[in-house]
Amino acid sequence: MKLMYDMPQADKQAYDAAVTPDEKLMYCIPFNILEDRFVSGWMAFTTQKIYKILDGSILAVWNIHQMSDFKTEVMYGSCGFYADIDGHTLLLCQFVSGRNLPRYTVICKACEILNETNDTTPVEDSTPERFCPKCNRPYISNSTVCPNCLDKKDTYKKLFAMTKGLRLMMCIPFIVYLFATLFQTINPILQKHAIDNYMLKAGTGEHINKVGFLLVVCTIILIDFCHRSLAVIQSRASAVAGHKFILIMRTVLYEKIVSLSQSSLQRKPIGDVMQRVTTDIAAIQTFIVGQIPQLFGSAATLIISVIIVLFVKPVAVFFIVIPIPLFLYLMRLVWKLLWRRNHRQWLVCTQLSYFLQDVLNGIRVVKSYGQEENTIEKHEKTLWRASDQVESNLKFTNTVMPLLSFLLQLGNYLVMFYGYTLLFNQDGMTMGELAQITTYTSLIYSPLTAFLALPDTLTQFLTRTSKIFEILEEENEIADIDLPIDIRIEGNIHVKNITFGYDAYNPVLKDINVDIKAGEMIGIVGHSGCGKSTLINLIMRLYDVNRGEIIIDDVNIKHISQNALRSQMGVVLQETLLFSGTIRDNICYAMPTATDEEVIAAAKIANAHDFILKLPEGYNTIVGEKGYSLSGGERQRIAIARAIIHNPRILILDEATAALDTETEKLIQDALNRISEGRTTLAIAHRLSTLRNADKLLVIDKGRVAEFGTHAELLAQKGIYYKLVMAQRRMATSLNKKKDTEPSKEQSNKVSDPLPSKA
Repeated sequence: MKLMYDMPQADKQAYDAAVTPDEKLMYCIPFNILEDRFVSGWMAFTTQKIYKILDGSILAVWNIHQMSDFKTEVMYGSCGFYADIDGHTLLLCQFVSGRNLPRYTVICKACEILNETNDTTPVEDSTPERFCPKCNRPYISNSTVCPNCLDKKDTYKKLFAMTKGLRLMMCIPFIVYLFATLFQTINPILQKHAIDNYMLKAGTGEHINKVGFLLVVCTIILIDFCHRSLAVIQSRASAVAGHKFILIMRTVLYEKIVSLSQSSLQRKPIGDVMQRVTTDIAAIQTFIVGQIPQLFGSAATLIISVIIVLFVKPVAVFFIVIPIPLFLYLMRLVWKLLWRRNHRQWLVCTQLSYFLQDVLNGIRVVKSYGQEENTIEKHEKTLWRASDQVESNLKFTNTVMPLLSFLLQLGNYLVMFYGYTLLFNQDGMTMGELAQITTYTSLIYSPLTAFLALPDTLTQFLTRTSKIFEILEEENEIADIDLPIDIRIEGNIHVKNITFGYDAYNPVLKDINVDIKAGEMIGIVGHSGCGKSTLINLIMRLYDVNRGEIIIDDVNIKHISQNALRSQMGVVLQETLLFSGTIRDNICYAMPTATDEEVIAAAKIANAHDFILKLPEGYNTIVGEKGYSLSGGERQRIAIARAIIHNPRILILDEATAALDTETEKLIQDALNRISEGRTTLAIAHRLSTLRNADKLLVIDKGRVAEFGTHAELLAQKGIYYKLVMAQRRMATSLNKKKDTEPSKEQSNKVSDPLPSKA
C-alpha cells in the first residue's frame, strides 16, 4: 500500500520552508475534505511532527510525541483521523472513506510505534492497492484488473490461450467455410456466361446449344448444392468445436470458483456468480459457435468478391468503396456507444438477478413480516429499470443499423448507374457482366451489412468475457505452498501470537496465544462479535492470519495441504446446511466411499438412527433443498453424523445446540459428548451449560485472550467468565421461578451452578 505520495510543487515548497533539519519525512498521504468542501490537501508525517498542508499553506502542525490514541472513525460518507492531545480528542483531517481509510489505519499504528519505541524506520504495508493508477477507479475485487482500462486485445489473447488442444478442431469450420465461399463466388461467373451466351440469343434467332445451356444450369445447381452442403458440415464442426471449448471454459470457471477463499466468495453475491457460470458462458458459446464462423465467411466473401471485380471491371471497385470509409467511421462511433450501453445493461440485469436471489432465499422472512407487496413493488422497479435499459439499447440498435445499411446501398446504386450507363452506350459492358458485377457488389455489401451487428455482438461478447476473466484472474488468498505436506493429525494446536482482521488494517483478533493438547476439549466463550468464530475459521484455514502462526503437531498449517488439513476436521455449525439429496448422501458427504454399516454407525452415535428409520424412505429419504423437510434438531443430528463419519482428529462445534428445545438439546449433547472423546474438540457456546465437559475454557474479549483455564480457576478469578456464569445463573433462576414458584430441591441444585466442573 502506498504511504508516500509526491506533493504538488507549491505544497512541497511550503513543507520545505516549515520543516527543521533534524526531521525526516516518513509518510505523506492525501486528505480531501475540509469543513464542507472537497479539497486536495496533504498530511505529511515526519519523525517528530505532523503537517497539514493545503494549496501551498501549512494549515496546522502537531508534535507527534505530545499526542496519543491515534485512531480513525468512519462517519457518514467520510472518515476522520483523530488523536488525543492534552486529554482532548482532536480531528486532524477528514477524507473520503473507500480510498484512504486503509492508509490512515496503517498510519495510526505507525504513529503509535513511533511514540512507544521512537523507531524512525518507516512502516511498510503489503496490502495491495484497490484503485487503478491510470483512471483512479476501483479494481475488481482481489485482482489488479480495472474494468475501465481493460485491454480488449489482452482478452482475445487469454481466450485464445484457453483453446490449446482444440485449435485444430476449431480450424476445421473455417477451412470448410473458405471452400464454401469459393463455391459461392463461382456462381456469378456461370450466370454471366448463361446470360451472354444463351439467354440473350434466345430472341435473336441464333442457334442455341441447349445441351451447353443445360450443363451450365446443372453446374450452377450443383455448385449451390455443394455450397450448402459445406455450410452444413461447417455448422456441425463449429458446433462440436465450440461446445467442447465452452465445456472446458465452464469446467475451469467452476474449479476456480470452488478454489476461491471463503472471504472472496462472501464478497460475491450468489446471483452474480450464477450469472457468470450460466448466462455469460451461454452468450460466449453463441458467439463462438455461430457468429465467429459467420464473420469469417463474410470476410472471405468480401475479399474474394473484391478481387474478382478488380479483374472484371476495376473502375466498378471505385464506386463500391465510396461509402465504405464513412461507413467504417460511423461504425467506430456506434461501437463505443454500444460498449457503454451493453455494460450498463449487464449491470442492471445482474442487479435484477441479485434481487431475485435474495428474495427467493429469504422468502420465509418476506412472508413472516408481510412484505409481499413491498417486495413486488421493489421487483417491479428493478425490473422496469432493466427493461428500460434493454429497450433503450434495442431502439438505438434498430434505429442506427438500418441507416448504416442504407448508406451501404448508396454504393450499390452507384455501381448500377455506372453499369447501365456503359450498357446503354454500348461501351464495353454486356448484360451478363452487369449482372455479374451487381451480384458481386451484393456479395461485398452483404458481409458489410452483417458487420453492422458486429459492434453489438462483439461488445456483449467482450463484456461477458471480461466478467468471466475477472474471476479466473482473481488471486486466491488461501493457497498451498509449492510442495505442501500431508500429515496425520494428532490434535496438538499451538496458536502463536496471531493477529487477524478481515481487512488487514482493522484487526478482529489481536495477539492471541493458546496451547491446546491432543484430546482436550476447549470451550470458547465471550460476547457476540469478540472473535470466537473467527478463531476457529483461522484454525480451519478458511482465512490466513495477518501476523503470527498456527501450528498443528509442530507444523505450520500453511505448510499442510488444505485437503489434508480439512479432511481430518469435523465441523458442526449452528446453521446446519444439508444438500439436496438423500439422508445417506448427506451423512457420507465427507466420506463418499462410506459403507452402509459406517453410515448407520455414525447415525447411531449422533442419536439420529431412530428418527431416520421412522421416515417413509429411511436413509433414502429426500431431504429437499437445505433440508427443509426436516426439523432443526433432525438436521443438526445429521450434521453431527456427517462430521464424525470420517473420524476427524479435530472436532469443531460452533453453537451446535443453540436455538433447540431442551429434549432435543439433550439428545444432541449426548451425541457430542460421545464423539468428542479421544479427539481435540473446540466448542463455541453462549449457553455455558453445554460446556460442562470442557477441560479448559478460553475467554475472548475485544479480540484478545482475556482468561484461559478450568471452570473452577476462572470462577475463582471472578473476571469476565465469572460475570457470564452469574448472569446466566440469575436468568436460569428467574425462568425457574416463572415456571414454578416453589422449585424442588433438585431443581435448585441444578440451577446453582450452570457449568459444573468436569470432575
